[in-house]
Amino acid sequence: MSDSENTAESAGVLPEPAREIAAGYTVSGASLDLGALLWDGTCLPDAQIRIPLAMLNRHGLVAGATGTGKTKTLQLIAEQLSAGGVPVFLADIKGDVSGIAAPGAPGDRVTERAGQVGQVWEAEGFPCEFYALGGIGPGIPLRATVTSFGPVLLSKVLELNQTQEQSLGLIFHYADSKGLELIDLKDLRAVVAFLVSDTGKAELKGIGGLSTATAGVILRSVTAFEQQGAGDFFGEPEFDTAELLRRAPDGRGLVSVLELAAVQDKPQLFSTFLMWLLADLFHDLPEVGDLEKPKLVFFFDEAHLLFDGASKAFLESITRTVRLIRSKGVGIFFVTQTPRDVPAEVLAQLGNRVQHALRAFTPDDAKALRSTVKTFPHSQYDLEELLTRLGIGEAVITVLSENGAPTPVAATRLRAPRSLMGPWPAAELEAAVKGSSLYGRYAQAVDRESAYEKLSAGQEAEAEAAARAADRAAVEGAVRGEGARGAGKAAEEDASLVEQVVASGMFRSLARSVGTQLGREISRSLFGTARRRR
Repeated sequence: MSDSENTAESAGVLPEPAREIAAGYTVSGASLDLGALLWDGTCLPDAQIRIPLAMLNRHGLVAGATGTGKTKTLQLIAEQLSAGGVPVFLADIKGDVSGIAAPGAPGDRVTERAGQVGQVWEAEGFPCEFYALGGIGPGIPLRATVTSFGPVLLSKVLELNQTQEQSLGLIFHYADSKGLELIDLKDLRAVVAFLVSDTGKAELKGIGGLSTATAGVILRSVTAFEQQGAGDFFGEPEFDTAELLRRAPDGRGLVSVLELAAVQDKPQLFSTFLMWLLADLFHDLPEVGDLEKPKLVFFFDEAHLLFDGASKAFLESITRTVRLIRSKGVGIFFVTQTPRDVPAEVLAQLGNRVQHALRAFTPDDAKALRSTVKTFPHSQYDLEELLTRLGIGEAVITVLSENGAPTPVAATRLRAPRSLMGPWPAAELEAAVKGSSLYGRYAQAVDRESAYEKLSAGQEAEAEAAARAADRAAVEGAVRGEGARGAGKAAEEDASLVEQVVASGMFRSLARSVGTQLGREISRSLFGTARRRR
């Protein structure tokens, strides 16, 4: 629908179909105001479309073609959640969500939109924290340890097949049982290399072993992954996901914005990292049942990247997390282009739908359009035709009512966000990051002793012990070759001479030098060159 379509000029009697639709969005408790109903080419400001706040933990989907206004819809919903005291997590892939921290700029287009939908518009910025994966880009560095990331998520990001994923799980199991902390990628490389070495092969024999070929694939994948710059995402201090649940001093929910513009060329990584955040929240949060408002609403942008090429185990983990995290007070909104991007098992659990326009330029587009229409309840609209005519900032909506039943499908002209619709100036964003109370806690990476150091030390110790034993045997052989003394006295003198030589400072220095050098050579051949400590 175009902006040339007339807005209803005054409050009057709504057409019967519009009145039936509007009745489904009557809310007695707290709610989010999305916009005004569109019917028969007219925007009806007296027919407001709302989502009950208590239903935001029933998850949702925001979909639509590129350029149809999905990002502004996220901004609109996030603002109202924050104002209602609900923390929000947003992924900023293009770098244009940061403006939510600053008041919006008034103008003719904002004034016109507000008048059309019955909105009293006032500029307002919202409390924000800005994060960046591994510190790449503007934001507080956000890291995870390899151990907490786990084999299933890591297999997804390394693009391993099912057999390789199972082998990686075995490697994690071994590291856990031996107290070998997998903090960063060099720790993982060290453990994999050790388990296929002559010394380490026996460690896994009882539980299946690790083939050299599979280990080689894993090592190559990890190395390539690290060379792409992903090594900075893994390490310490690990981000505490409880930080996402905070509120500002004035009671508004904190909006956590993950700046991804600098790593948007690594979609496999950031989509999997978002899943780690959710999985960590799921692990740590207690069961709370249904609340009056969620503890957190999490917007999962570019959701199709999460599911592309996903293994069965990975999909099962996502489905289980989405199904159960609701009872822990967390709502998830997946953001993508079409509902077909989301597996049916996950889509079935998304009770709130905001569908922006779809385009049907190709046969595949037309097929996707028909599939999308089939995912909606019965409607009084011709959805297949309507979804191709929606303008920017318009959407087809159905949500869960206060009693948990789906609301009627409603074509809606959405409200204008109150914050800045565009990026926050870089200097102000940088100042906000440096001024955060979390910056000092997470800014500097820490590289403490973990699997790499422990295995390296073990190899050096073994090499040094072997060198000492060899030198002692050589000295004893030389002493025994003298042979002209009495048996009792000779034995006593032999022992005395060996002890003197082995105990001498020069010998210890030589043995340590030889042993350490041998240990280093073994370390290089098994583990590669150690990354410089930060």
